Amino acid sequence: MKKTNGATPFAPIKVEPAYRKVATALLDRITARTINAGERLPPEIELARQFGVHRGTVREALRELETNGVLKRERGSKLMMVTRPHRGTVAAGVSRALALHDVTYHDIWEALTALEPPIATAAARNRGPKDLKHLDALVAAEPTVEQAAAFFRAVGEATHNGVFMLAHEPLVELLVPSLKAMINKVPQAAARIGTAQKRIVAAIRERDGAQAGEWMAKHIRDFRRGFELANIGLQQAVGNA
Repeated sequence: MKKTNGATPFAPIKVEPAYRKVATALLDRITARTINAGERLPPEIELARQFGVHRGTVREALRELETNGVLKRERGSKLMMVTRPHRGTVAAGVSRALALHDVTYHDIWEALTALEPPIATAAARNRGPKDLKHLDALVAAEPTVEQAAAFFRAVGEATHNGVFMLAHEPLVELLVPSLKAMINKVPQAAARIGTAQKRIVAAIRERDGAQAGEWMAKHIRDFRRGFELANIGLQQAVGNA
């Protein structure tokens, strides 16, 4: 930073719209759990009085938080209720941000390599009967792009670990266009996906975390091999193949 008269100048003050400040104040209360999921906020006119702003400013802040899945309005009620954002809502925003940053197929493959084997290991440790039933139904279906994404989600859900489920959901969303670019160009891709899925589920059923993680790692390595066979450069941005 350039000095003026020997002194370091002050950085410009960030000026935010009033509605954004209201939204931030409300979100701070919600994340601090002083306003809990299921509780209703005061009416707009009361919030405007408390914040010392116009009612339209409050309405804009509430609209932003509703878009982000933090608030919702129940049918028949004029009051906003605090809610937990659905994983898909959170992931969609992250996925859009990643896509705008030109993530490549290699980026997706590398991130899947780091995350998915430990998730499969945790699924083998924590899965319940309902998880196995869901996984069995998925592997009984023909492997498709949508089925593969659903399989990854089901393995994540079997961990019963909210952090794992939130962490890998954006990757699963980006996996869909990644697979669409490759799966129809490699004749053996569907069969290999089906085989790997069955091996992973078998290990999860036996609570064999090491095997579940190992087979998931093989499964992810196969994705890379699929892109090589399809002559798709891994450094291409997702969706540009």
